[in-house]
Amino acid sequence: MKVGALLTSAGINIGLCILFLSFYSVLRKQPQNVKVYFGRRIAEQHKRLRGAFILERFVPSPSWIVRSLQCTEDEILSTAGLDAVVFNRVLVFSIHIFSLAAILCLFGVLPLNYFGQDMQHERIPSASLETFTIGNMKEKSIWLWVHCVVLYIISGVACFLLYMEYKHIARLRLLHLVRTTTNRSHFTVLVRGIPKSTHESFNNAVESFFTTYHAPSYLSHQVVYKVGKLQKIVTGAKKVYRKFKHFKGTTVDQTCRSVTYRCCLCGVSSNSFQLLPTEEQEREKPCVKNSNLNLPAEECSAAFVFFKTRYAALIVSKILQTSNPMKWVTSLAPEPKDMYWSNLWLPYKQLWIRRIATLLGSIVFMFIFLVPVTFIQGLTQLEQLQQRLPFLKGLLKGKIMTQLVTGYLPSVILQIFLYTVPPTMMLFATLEGPISHSERKKSACCKVLYFTIWNVFFVNVLSGSAINQLNALSRPKDIPMELARAIPLQATFFTTYVLTSGWASLSSEVMQLFGLIWNFVRKYILRMKEDSDFILSFPYHTELPKVLLFGLLGFTCSVLAPLILPFLLLYFFLAYIVYRNQFINVYCTRYDTGGLYWPIAYNATIFSLVLTQIICLGVFGLKESPVAAGFTVPLIIITLLFNQYCRMRLLPLFGTFPAQVLIDMDREDEQSGRMDEIHKGLHSAYCQSTDTESADDISLERVQAISTTDEDGSGSSGEPSGKESVGQPVTDLSHPTLKGLPVERLRRAVRSLGFMIRLQKRGVSA
Repeated sequence: MKVGALLTSAGINIGLCILFLSFYSVLRKQPQNVKVYFGRRIAEQHKRLRGAFILERFVPSPSWIVRSLQCTEDEILSTAGLDAVVFNRVLVFSIHIFSLAAILCLFGVLPLNYFGQDMQHERIPSASLETFTIGNMKEKSIWLWVHCVVLYIISGVACFLLYMEYKHIARLRLLHLVRTTTNRSHFTVLVRGIPKSTHESFNNAVESFFTTYHAPSYLSHQVVYKVGKLQKIVTGAKKVYRKFKHFKGTTVDQTCRSVTYRCCLCGVSSNSFQLLPTEEQEREKPCVKNSNLNLPAEECSAAFVFFKTRYAALIVSKILQTSNPMKWVTSLAPEPKDMYWSNLWLPYKQLWIRRIATLLGSIVFMFIFLVPVTFIQGLTQLEQLQQRLPFLKGLLKGKIMTQLVTGYLPSVILQIFLYTVPPTMMLFATLEGPISHSERKKSACCKVLYFTIWNVFFVNVLSGSAINQLNALSRPKDIPMELARAIPLQATFFTTYVLTSGWASLSSEVMQLFGLIWNFVRKYILRMKEDSDFILSFPYHTELPKVLLFGLLGFTCSVLAPLILPFLLLYFFLAYIVYRNQFINVYCTRYDTGGLYWPIAYNATIFSLVLTQIICLGVFGLKESPVAAGFTVPLIIITLLFNQYCRMRLLPLFGTFPAQVLIDMDREDEQSGRMDEIHKGLHSAYCQSTDTESADDISLERVQAISTTDEDGSGSSGEPSGKESVGQPVTDLSHPTLKGLPVERLRRAVRSLGFMIRLQKRGVSA
């Protein structure tokens, strides 16, 4: 690839970034987009933005950048949780280490690579990018020791920064544990694999077992029930009935006239429902409480067991309960909001089969993905592409077309295919049977990370050097030497990949294209009211693997092909600004792993360092530099020893909670009298879909509704006309956060159902 092709790709992506960021700075000021760009703040504060015309709304401004940079780590911790802080620290670490690498490699290594051969250099736009890599160095060159010294400096500083970040995040994790004094999950143990008996139910079996073997610390328990679809429908109907029951005694307009609601797509009208008189309602209203819809709930072989102290729950969750490890399996329960209830119904004995099946499915999907990757690499090699497809020779004669095909198109096509990876891996993670949403997302994050490292890095490198040499994958011993030969050649593709998948994806992230489109469809096509529950959580399973992959590319190419570092450093700076803004304004944190994404990031960074050192060892061997190769071997050993020390010193803090901290928290709660209050709230915290009114039901107050009319006097289609009855207060009933009954939303739902039924009848009669 020529430098001109790289500049073409950089120009396209820089233009897209500036365009998207300018659009974002304008669109975020529009009142109709407030739910898209300030979803978290709107959900917490229940504020609405008025639609007054202000000229500033239509002028791009960098105020959001300033606000993002001014946000402190404590603010991110309080608003987005510890996982957001971990993600932010990964970006900070990347900025620090690659800033140092850019200074050392651009001013120390890059000139040596460029002048490594005795040759007449062309003009830089026409020069090949391979002249800027270590592949341009002479064999047995005396200047290879500079590359070795730079490798030592980068590795040493990276290990130091990793250790400091590890200690900082471990301290934040302990602080996060101490602050969550009322977390019910610390007192709760999830028991699975309860043996089935014909003599007693699961409920009695759990009570008998824990009163026998854990009597001093056992408090109570709650068996998990399998709630079927019909039972969910019945429960939902009973909740709606309880809400409407509050209308008894309220002032509601009984003369609600027939109103016309027109569908925005086809224009067909439908009549709204009418309220019956009170006597007729009482006569025809069925008694839900005494109905025969109470379906028998099926007990599952799982239960929540509550203990008197946090320390007792921790001990029970870590020890083996019986001589059969497949029975009475205990673990600390996730937080109530984090529970993935449907997977609790799965038999525990099936989980190992599910994990093997999902592992095999992931491997098959990884090998299927080899087909598009091999095709994409063919686009970077015009000679082989023209031999296979002769009709492209005339099309690829133009200089601009050649630069576009080789510099921009391959990374774009690869990025399009990669959009299918996170949903697929999330499906595999769900099939494994995780018991919490955070565990499912963390498992999907690991799968996406392994997939991207394999397909984007290894497969591109090994297949990109020669399309017909995929058999190199079958010779593991030759892989280090193959990587040493191929990475300098493929560094140009990785540079364009950083531009396309990095810069452009950040612009798309801050624009929230999917959310913006859905907001437009929901408001102006479907005519739906604002839904406060439609707030996205941060997609760690897609964004963290992407950042770690770019870290891998930065480490492996820093010494071998340092031209990638400026583009990579700009990506991390832009990501630091964009993601902080998203954490503050857009994404809502429903559950938190307590910083468990950091071990994933740490392991990926250590893997990147060791892989870089092994590749450099192979390159020094190919360049016949025994001094540089000999000094690289101790560096690999030192890095592995550092990793082992961190695993012994800091990693256990992320696997469990310290007993010392838990005992101190228990004593403090007992002395302050909070322990009894915590015990009383344990049962309600892990309540399934029950018939009793739960805490998340909308509390209805006594409201007064008035009839509204359209401009023609026939009725209202969802918006008030401004005509009010004298003496009747106006009450906004359009949103549940306004402490009123969502009458308009229910009315629209009934209208839509009536419209669908009429269409179905017309189709049958036709």
